[in-house]
Amino acid sequence: MNLFNKAVVGILPVFPKSFIWIFSKKYIAGKSLADGVEKIKELNTIGCCATMDVLGEDIEDLKQAEKSRDESIRVLDVIKENGLDSNLSVKLTSLGLKIDKERCFENVREIVKKAKEVGNFVRIDMEDSTCTDDTLEIYRRLREEFSNVGAVIQAYLHRSRGDVEKLIDEGIANLRVCKGIYNESKEIAFKDREQIRRSYMDIIEMMLDSGSYVGIATHDTVLVERSFRAIEKRGIKKSGFEFQMLLGVTEKLRSRIVNDGNRLRVYVPYGEQWYGYCMRRLKENPRVAGHIIKNIFIKG
Repeated sequence: MNLFNKAVVGILPVFPKSFIWIFSKKYIAGKSLADGVEKIKELNTIGCCATMDVLGEDIEDLKQAEKSRDESIRVLDVIKENGLDSNLSVKLTSLGLKIDKERCFENVREIVKKAKEVGNFVRIDMEDSTCTDDTLEIYRRLREEFSNVGAVIQAYLHRSRGDVEKLIDEGIANLRVCKGIYNESKEIAFKDREQIRRSYMDIIEMMLDSGSYVGIATHDTVLVERSFRAIEKRGIKKSGFEFQMLLGVTEKLRSRIVNDGNRLRVYVPYGEQWYGYCMRRLKENPRVAGHIIKNIFIKG
């Protein structure tokens, strides 16, 4: 059945976007900010906090980057106005990283400055390996001025352990740790599942040992259990970490973590540029696409 699911994902690009939306709405709050607000209200009522993401990293000019910046600032205002337990995630490519790095820095600085003014926090997402050095450079520059900003580390990259060690030494390791989703070469990224898990836990344990705040971002039950053991072994208080998950993924596991009294943050994306994001999510988890296809065409 795994081959069937992968085959389904492989043919999805030939279908119209209206059809792909059937698959996508599990992972997306909606196309508007109002949709994002309503989804976060739902999550808050069941004990989850959130991080909101404005979709649209595939920009072509700096005008689009400024539009993305302004929308992120609007998100921060709306979060405060609605009393939501949510912060903001941003992708630097949506703010001009691939066009003009300095303008990108200025855009994200405005967002982080606004977040500080309204008592909120900004998480800078990590993108593919061509962005890693620039993303960490911009993060370091921001931390010279602001404490309300964090970054993301992808455990499957060979370099990540060294990057985390440096950030810990610099005292700025407020990190979301994820496995990594981009299709990187074996020269720079682990491919074996257990190798990735070992790298992931090495980084989590480094973070816990240093007293750094860590977002344990995974849907892998093995890594969740290993993380709990590492936390218990060190006697880490629940205020020293949080779990993080994507909207619409492993909801039973999410409920178990929350019901045990742990902080869990759900990544809530919204926006007109939903298509590219959802195709990446479905390629990562083709079982969902296969399940929906069966329900549509087999069960009627």
